[in-house]
Amino acid sequence: MIDQDRKLSTFPAFFNVAGRKVAVFGNGDEAHAKTRLLANTAADIMVFGASPEPAFKAYLLDNNITSTLIDYNPEQLRGATMVFAATGEATLDAQIVTDARAARIPANAVDQPDYCDFLTPALVNRAPVAVAIGTEGAGPVLAQMIRARVDQMLSPSLGPLAQLAEHYRSAVDRIVPRGATRRQFWRRFFSGTVREAMEKHDIAAAKQATTQLLHETDHAQGYVWLVGAGPGAEDLLTLRAQRVLMEADVILYDALVPETIVDMGRRDAERISVGKRKGCHSKSQREISNLLVDLAGQGKRVVRLKSGDPLIYGRAAEEMSALRDADIGYEIVPGITSAFAAAADFELPLTLRGVASSLVFTTGHDLNSKVLPDWARLAISGATISVYMGRTVAASVAARLMKAGLASDTAVAIVENASQPNRTLIHCTLRELPAIENQTQLTGPVMVIIGDAVAGANFKNSTPLAALVNETAAA
Repeated sequence: MIDQDRKLSTFPAFFNVAGRKVAVFGNGDEAHAKTRLLANTAADIMVFGASPEPAFKAYLLDNNITSTLIDYNPEQLRGATMVFAATGEATLDAQIVTDARAARIPANAVDQPDYCDFLTPALVNRAPVAVAIGTEGAGPVLAQMIRARVDQMLSPSLGPLAQLAEHYRSAVDRIVPRGATRRQFWRRFFSGTVREAMEKHDIAAAKQATTQLLHETDHAQGYVWLVGAGPGAEDLLTLRAQRVLMEADVILYDALVPETIVDMGRRDAERISVGKRKGCHSKSQREISNLLVDLAGQGKRVVRLKSGDPLIYGRAAEEMSALRDADIGYEIVPGITSAFAAAADFELPLTLRGVASSLVFTTGHDLNSKVLPDWARLAISGATISVYMGRTVAASVAARLMKAGLASDTAVAIVENASQPNRTLIHCTLRELPAIENQTQLTGPVMVIIGDAVAGANFKNSTPLAALVNETAAA
């Protein structure tokens, strides 16, 4: 059974083994594999096995690894920091671990979870940078597949770059003020001209760029990203949005942004809920804009996290204006808007050749005026209409569109919590749409899509609105 809230049974940690004895017991492939893994480290590796297989023996000789060609004896554990039991004999491996535990030495027996004080990960080595991938034994092949992908992502120059950072760390600590200024220095170090020089193997140029970077540092420059968090599913967040969340000192987020996405930021980043939800604003738009200016003015790098896309009903215009007036740099990071997510949930073509060649986004509130907006006329001519926050204005939308001439049997798709596991899919006609206003069990954000193209949707997994109305009445 799948447990969505399962926690790790093991705590990932890195052992300090430099110059310390690590004992491996065994003669065959498993002992060979553990020894190769340990060879990535500066450990003092000692292998104990009476008759290592030829390939293993050759590896030990080629790599100057100490080996003792005798059978197991508990005295061989003396002074060890870590033990691997890989003899291929389950009983002997269990005995080795039992003896190691008695001596308070962490040990690992191959393929015997009850005799493992730690698990060995799949390792990506860019010393001093290391990425360890573990599955708690659930899928070693999966761990290797992930390792291969991560290995491709990380440049071979990453290790030398990190070593250069080690070399300059004391100078940076002495010259660059702590906090946002120092974090910004290291961001520029790892992502700018220093990194580019190291990728070209030009160490002299990298050192020169680092020295210049040190002398340029005075105080941190504030910056703001207006980021679209998408419709709710965290795996629909863009890669750029993930990157800037990890760079932010402060994250300002709306009420509709899931906690799982907010948690993608740095652990030490300040998180501020600005709680903008229909009918309930914890901060006014002016207060939010002023807060962005104030935080960036302090030299902080700020992510303003908005549901969907920041430029679609996200009040980004006011925030951009305030940032421009304060001469603060900013960037827009687009997100997937809810209309696209809702259409994907319904397998619904928003445009359809010969049927709908245009698409309209609206909140529906402009239908309350006496003058029919231009987009309503577009609906009559075949455009697909996506109504955000559509439940409470459904009756007004339906009435005005039918009065303007849109057919009462025009197909309508309704999605609550688009893209999320708890989404609800409903379908109806324009004539039936007003009944959605009374479905108070729909507490999440609701997207209403109207138009002839909706008829091309997949209604297999959706509920007719009439059936929902009858259930509500029966209850």
